[in-house]
Amino acid sequence: MGTFTSALSGAIQSHFSKLRDHCLVCFSHLRWGLVFQRPQHLLTRFAHIMPVMVIEEPAFEGHEPPHLKRFSVGRNLAIFVPHVPQDMSDAAIIAAQKQLVTELFREARIAAPVLWYYTPMALQCADEIAGAVTVYDCMDELSAFKDAPPELQQLEADLLAKADIVFTGGMSLYEAKRARHANVHAFPSAVDAEHFSRARAALSDPPDQKALGHPRLGFFGVIDERLDCELIAAVARLRPDWQLILVGPVVKIDPAILPRAPNIHYLGAKSYEELPAYIANWDVAVMPFALNAATRFISPTKTPEYLAGGKPVISTPITDVVRGWGHLEAVRIAGTPEQFVAETEAALELSSGRGTWLQAVDRALAEISWDRTWADMAALVEAAIACRADEALSAGGLSAAEHAQNERRTST
Repeated sequence: MGTFTSALSGAIQSHFSKLRDHCLVCFSHLRWGLVFQRPQHLLTRFAHIMPVMVIEEPAFEGHEPPHLKRFSVGRNLAIFVPHVPQDMSDAAIIAAQKQLVTELFREARIAAPVLWYYTPMALQCADEIAGAVTVYDCMDELSAFKDAPPELQQLEADLLAKADIVFTGGMSLYEAKRARHANVHAFPSAVDAEHFSRARAALSDPPDQKALGHPRLGFFGVIDERLDCELIAAVARLRPDWQLILVGPVVKIDPAILPRAPNIHYLGAKSYEELPAYIANWDVAVMPFALNAATRFISPTKTPEYLAGGKPVISTPITDVVRGWGHLEAVRIAGTPEQFVAETEAALELSSGRGTWLQAVDRALAEISWDRTWADMAALVEAAIACRADEALSAGGLSAAEHAQNERRTST
């Protein structure tokens, strides 16, 4: 997981006593094994002090009756995937998920969990579940994505009404949500600097990019509707001697629409552990995002990750990138193919000599980390748990001690 040291873990375990009396149940639209990003960084840290169960959106396959598949991905951390037949109606799918979740909670003897939502769609199967506290970690404006379900906006309104606390994945999202809830907190992308700083050393070039020439412009992440295919094609055409390397899974788009050229290379998905070796052997990192509804509120985690790896970054003018990172010499902003080429040339000059730009990068990175982000979030969740417990006690409900006693009986 990175730099979550034993000393820090010990201090946190003694500090977050209320969290330790509960389990955390997360509802996520993202597959755990797709890419290692915000949910994985946060939930692996929560698992140091409490049981964590992640319930994903359903997988549609075969004709077997609905069932849950469980995967253990670490101590105190389990993933549950509802599997439903391909030919079920929408209403039947929701009913099946609700039944599976209800059975899971009963069998695991879960009472008063911390409910953590990444997707409002989960309310369809979890709206009746009572938690010690409800958290909405809004990392994307999901309703803006292609083929978003029409009911998503109403479900998000319902989740905002239900949630005790709302986190956002960037400042743009914070500005969009802060008037819709009384307890909203912005937590932009953080970084495991120690992990990615390995890329500043001379690491062996991975076999699938070893034969590629230089200069190399690298990207890692999900390859989907957020990428500007026309921009990538234009840069490849304007600089046929540059190698554009894209690392990551192709998701929710037809691979046939991706630009193709001798100097564009799609290397597929890589593990989190493999990424530093790829970055180490690039010359610059790029974020060729389209400017569309799906990218309006994004705060790319890869910005600080590229910088921690010691690479200058060229990005299209994504609002949170411009506002959060655009003051750094190492982050170049470009809105057209010609500007992208010009800013890449400037970044290549930077990467050829360390100069002072890397010192400025490290000062900025020192202010953010997933450890700090997680600890700040955990403190806010603790406060919300205490507030809910006090309200219940005042209303004559279960006391905090009784809630804690119930929770200690639970297990994953």
